[in-house]
Amino acid sequence: MKYIGAHVSAAGGVYNAPIAASEIKANAFAFFTKNQKQWNAKALSEEEIDLFKKNIAESGFKKEHILPHDSYLINLGNSDNEKRERSLAAFIDELRRAGQLGLKYLNFHPGSHLNQITEEECLDLIAEVINKANNETKEYNVIPVIENTAGQGTNVGYNFEHIKRIINNITDKKRIGVCIDTCHTFSAGYDISTSEKFESVMLEFDKIIGIKYLCALHLNDSKKEKGSKVDRHASIGEGTLGIEPFRYIMKNKIFDNIPLILETPDSSLWEKEIKLLYSLE
Repeated sequence: MKYIGAHVSAAGGVYNAPIAASEIKANAFAFFTKNQKQWNAKALSEEEIDLFKKNIAESGFKKEHILPHDSYLINLGNSDNEKRERSLAAFIDELRRAGQLGLKYLNFHPGSHLNQITEEECLDLIAEVINKANNETKEYNVIPVIENTAGQGTNVGYNFEHIKRIINNITDKKRIGVCIDTCHTFSAGYDISTSEKFESVMLEFDKIIGIKYLCALHLNDSKKEKGSKVDRHASIGEGTLGIEPFRYIMKNKIFDNIPLILETPDSSLWEKEIKLLYSLE
């Protein structure tokens, strides 16, 4: 079974995210557990935590279909020790917040080398920070989920070899996973524009990374062409990818029972897009 939703607003409190997801007829969702553009946030209160759990239970959501996303400020691969330590502290806080809410995953962007170090050095720093964060949050057992990137700017994680290098250096292999973003994949140069080509890319993913690490998908069309290295999302079927890659996803059992999350730009279309996706099964 496919579990589809969107990255919904948690304005007013995290407990509002399940309500927002229900309103678009979703059975999965993503959200920020704090303001994604600020380093610090108030700790989650017991009341907020209890209300969030109550709302997900009443709405019928399961923890394995909810994909919280960490702050955009975090850069786990920063070569500056002080800045990387700040990112580590923020990442630990994000893992704890997800754990307090009873969730299984935390989606994150791997990081950027900022032209200060090599990509390989950046990737190794990312793995080092994840290991430290995992060690500090053992009681919650939340799985950090690496999102592949489009390769824009100095971001790493735009090819499968990058992600493999990070995973290879993770101590607890049960606490690492991968989220494939369709727009990022295409923009990074992987041709997923037809079912046959998408199948080939997934075989490559399995060979290099391993399909067992696939925890989630971000469903986005792309405003830019293949290999552009530009991260610009478009609504489903309205970009350069078209509808066929999403038909492949909906018909393929390897994408069953994981959160399939829309991050498309027009939130007013999310309910319609969810219906469209289910019509492709």
